[in-house]
Amino acid sequence: MHVLYCIFISALLKIANGFTVKGPSGSLVVPLGGSVVLPCSVERPLPLEDLEVDWKRPDTETLVHLYEGGDIRPEAQHQDYHDRAHFFAEDIKHGNFSLLLNNLTAEDEGQYTCKVYTGQESGETVVEIKYERLIVSGSNKSISVYAGEDVTLSCSVDSHIKPEEIEEVSWKKRDKDDEIPVLLYQSNETLPESSDEQFGDRVEFFTDEIHRGNFSLRLKRVRTEDKGVYICQVFAGEFSANTTVKLESLGFSGLHILVLILCSLACGSAPLLSSLIFCRSNNIGCIFPAETSCPVWYLHVSLVFCPNICVFFAFIVWGVIEGFLNETITCSALYILRIFMLFWAVPYLKYLQDNHQTWIKFSSIPRELSVFSIIVYSVFFACAWKERAHDTSIEARVAFGISFGIVVLLSLIIIFIKYLKKQKTIRCLVAVLSIIQIGQLALSFGLINLAMYSQFVVHVVLLCVLSFICLLQALQITGMLSLRLQEILLWIILTITLLDIPVVIILHLSILEEQKDLLGWIGAILFMEVLKMIECFEHIVHEARSLRGNRQQPIEAVVADTSLQGSSPWLLCNLVMYMFGAVGVVLLSSVALMVELILKARNGERVMNDLRVIVFPSESVFAFYWVVLLMHAFWKIVKTESLHNQNNSSQRHRRDQRDSEEPNEMATLHGT
Repeated sequence: MHVLYCIFISALLKIANGFTVKGPSGSLVVPLGGSVVLPCSVERPLPLEDLEVDWKRPDTETLVHLYEGGDIRPEAQHQDYHDRAHFFAEDIKHGNFSLLLNNLTAEDEGQYTCKVYTGQESGETVVEIKYERLIVSGSNKSISVYAGEDVTLSCSVDSHIKPEEIEEVSWKKRDKDDEIPVLLYQSNETLPESSDEQFGDRVEFFTDEIHRGNFSLRLKRVRTEDKGVYICQVFAGEFSANTTVKLESLGFSGLHILVLILCSLACGSAPLLSSLIFCRSNNIGCIFPAETSCPVWYLHVSLVFCPNICVFFAFIVWGVIEGFLNETITCSALYILRIFMLFWAVPYLKYLQDNHQTWIKFSSIPRELSVFSIIVYSVFFACAWKERAHDTSIEARVAFGISFGIVVLLSLIIIFIKYLKKQKTIRCLVAVLSIIQIGQLALSFGLINLAMYSQFVVHVVLLCVLSFICLLQALQITGMLSLRLQEILLWIILTITLLDIPVVIILHLSILEEQKDLLGWIGAILFMEVLKMIECFEHIVHEARSLRGNRQQPIEAVVADTSLQGSSPWLLCNLVMYMFGAVGVVLLSSVALMVELILKARNGERVMNDLRVIVFPSESVFAFYWVVLLMHAFWKIVKTESLHNQNNSSQRHRRDQRDSEEPNEMATLHGT
């Protein structure tokens, strides 16, 4: 009944009024300077003879426009609306009395009434206009730029908004379902610390243009990963608006091409030089192997230097153009320091085992380990210092700063002691260095718990046991043991070193679990642990060779003698593994870097988050082979010395028997 009553009343009203004037359902929001249609219409056409339509401002009774006597009367308009307010002349006869208002100004905001008169009937509707108080505009077209260049992302605020009214302007990059902060302007101040590390110091506003409402962003040294959609969001009081800018089509810069050239040179020079060495060693050989004029030696020096230097500079340039500093610093450091490793391993090759040049003698695993430790833990220190930049307490920063200083000091001492050939001290210093390094990380990143304490205690115990065994070796107490016991001792040392590696890795996983490049760091730590194994077994072989009385002979020559003498399979393995380190690892890293660069330029994002996941495990495989070689050398020395002692013992036994038989024979003769 209630519904029927409402319908009946509505019908009566329609009959009474004759027609109903329709308007918009809500307020009309229009940008300044734009155009707007003010709706006003009836359901059925009305006779034009008696029709009158007037648009007015009810607050001031200002006549905006008038239709009367079958004609549009522009002369009756208020002067503020001349040439700005228009009827749709062709639609009036169809009952459409809407008004087009152009060039909207701030004064046009307010209510408008549309009154329709015909005979004794009339009707009206009210239209409200609100102008957009905040208008943000950007670029309608996508932006293309070469990587390495600078680019401007446009964002401007309507000039009628005063700068002091703008509370915040934020630039963000849309990344799938997330938004990466690029730069923030807040409370009349630019906040560069709000930027994501991807952008760092590469973004800035045009400071002199801010008072004009220009909040365009300058993005410097564009990288391939910068490709994507950027959002400029503006907040002013209760209003907010945004605009987007799309950055695409990032082409190769000259530096990108330089990286490809360097990687290509490394890929080409490594197999070429190794082939030349093979041909020269088989056909010409080294008539005077101790002289630097040997053709094979010259080729070999080129093989060690050229590909590694190319990859070193390729990673340096990659870091400059793409900004992956942690990855760049560690990988480039590896490729400049692996020259030490290759020269250290040269004497294990039969055709060059007599070429002990100055740079070969200078090359040593403790030196490589020390320098690499300083570089790696310097990066850790820098990352931790940056993370704690806003830490009000300076005690923690002082603590991990002191621990880093100790790491650097111990590393320098190891280099100096190695230069003085103080072998017995190096093992203990390396063990202490390992403990201090973990302490520095724990203090730097502040992640200390009970599980870490237990892992750290296990690590310290393993290092103490290993150092104790090395001390016994240095005192030559192990030389008094039987061959079987010395073999057991060798297996104990190997077990301890192999157990210590996962303990150290788990410790670093616990400490660095919140770091984005965790897997890359674990690869670098794994390589450092393998270097420590080489140093440990090199120390053991150094002490074991004293049993043979040849301390003056270089340790590499001793290992070469014990490992290669009459053993062609070992010689072949050494040569294959050396070429894997000199050629294969370089090829693997170069190809990985080129593929990563090309795919990243095409897709705008990395395929592999960290190249260290490839670089360091492959280098660790190469280094671990020389651990196996040193183990074999130690076992060979012990076995040879044991057999030598057994032969001497049997000879003394036979001589004693012979000496004891002679008196018996003389007594028999005297008796007869």
